Amino acid sequence: MGCCESSLLRRGRGRGGSENNQKKKEQQQQQPYQLQHLRSSNNLLNNQTQTTETDNKESSSPDPSTFTFSEFSPSDLKAATNNFSSEYIVSESGEKAPNLVYKGRLQNQKRWIAVKKFGKAAWPDPKQFVEEASGVGKLRHPRLANLIGYCCDGDERLLVAEFMPNDTLAKHLFHWENQTIEWAMRLRVALYIAQALHYCTSEGRPLYHDLNAYRVLFDEEGDPRLSCFGLMKNSRDGKSYSTNLAYTPPEYLRNGRVTPESVIYSFGTVLLDLLSGKHIPPSHALDMIQGKNNMLLMDSHLEGKFSTEEATVVVNLASKCLQYEPRERPNTKDLVTTLAPLHTKPDVRSHIMLGIPKQEEAPSTPQRPLSAMGEACSRMDLTAIHQILVTTHYIDDEGTNELSFQEWTQQMRDMLEARKRGDYAFRDKDFKTAIDNYSQFIDVGTMVSPTVFARRSLCYLLCDQPDPALRDAMQAQCVYPDWPTSFYMQSVALAKLNMHKDAADMLNEAAALEEKRQRGARGS
Repeated sequence: MGCCESSLLRRGRGRGGSENNQKKKEQQQQQPYQLQHLRSSNNLLNNQTQTTETDNKESSSPDPSTFTFSEFSPSDLKAATNNFSSEYIVSESGEKAPNLVYKGRLQNQKRWIAVKKFGKAAWPDPKQFVEEASGVGKLRHPRLANLIGYCCDGDERLLVAEFMPNDTLAKHLFHWENQTIEWAMRLRVALYIAQALHYCTSEGRPLYHDLNAYRVLFDEEGDPRLSCFGLMKNSRDGKSYSTNLAYTPPEYLRNGRVTPESVIYSFGTVLLDLLSGKHIPPSHALDMIQGKNNMLLMDSHLEGKFSTEEATVVVNLASKCLQYEPRERPNTKDLVTTLAPLHTKPDVRSHIMLGIPKQEEAPSTPQRPLSAMGEACSRMDLTAIHQILVTTHYIDDEGTNELSFQEWTQQMRDMLEARKRGDYAFRDKDFKTAIDNYSQFIDVGTMVSPTVFARRSLCYLLCDQPDPALRDAMQAQCVYPDWPTSFYMQSVALAKLNMHKDAADMLNEAAALEEKRQRGARGS
């Protein structure tokens, strides 16, 4: 059962009418305790993703602390990746680091994962591999694509991480011909990756192997995340740097070792990518910077739509990161301190700035069979839900109201007329008009209708307003505590709010109520 505590609502009242209409009106106007609790949970989730005082942007991405580090069996990961099918490959390295990354879907959890498969010779000692993976697996941060497990069985050496559904920074910068990343988003990428590196450093994991634009991923919200795979060496000796030598830290070329200062150098190359929109060798970029030709470094696709002052700060920071002597480079705290004041547009979602659709995750399907309504809600098919609500009309409203003769007033007729107008607008998919008319009906309060609340809930969802949609679905449950439709609508609204565990619980409860209703119908 999710955070909406439906059993509390059931104890509140039964269906039908021993209460008078004034009490019904009062219950409509009161905000249920469950909704307050739900909002508190959602606020807590958002607060956990605020990692610095300078970054107050709310995020609805899942709390990374909910992912526990686990050992997976080979059969689990083979099933998740369709036996490591080539169709599931999302990334592959070069000859120096012959490792493949697959996407997969865990059968028992219905969530996507990323699986990195190492060559047999990379980690011959299983104990060393498990120790390294376990160290990285302790890290949990919203700026990381976190490591959630591993597999070490026979010759198998695999890492399992959160899957990020959108393209890498490199693809957005270098391979998207018709769209460019706006300046504010580039600054956000730089800050978020700096925050990720600073967190890892503070947790005793300062080394990041082969940091480049391909390691920067984008989650379902479009927020930048740093791949956790770079926190673990590609092999036991760690002497694999797949980046072109022109972009490799000078000290690595001398001794073949990655140091914390090497990571800062690589971060400087990512800053160059963000500034120029191209993969410019650091030596060429430094020549331009030293020649005071900063503007020649800037991406022409930005068409001058950036702050010269901000660009100068980023150019100067990149120059410091790319210093030949490691001791002259800044540390991760310096990176965050420099970039945090440049973080503009904190209220604009990343997926909007990237110009990509937000990736929606439907609630997982329960084990018991679903009705047409349940199926539509499980896949978040709002069009199908609309058709079902139009077809069922007000069949489930019978018995929810007892009206005396005195209550059939002009006001009553006006209220029913408002509902009729709402029904016409709902049928014709004019959802804003439907909301207005259903609101007139609800505000009078003489009659209560779970169907009207369910319909207005769907209208809000179709207008991209999940908060009032959830309130209406819960009010429908107040009116009719055992109505599966109210639970189904809560499930969709919760999923829209990225509260997927609660959405899955709600979907299961709706299916159970529907099954109970069907058994009762067969028995009568």
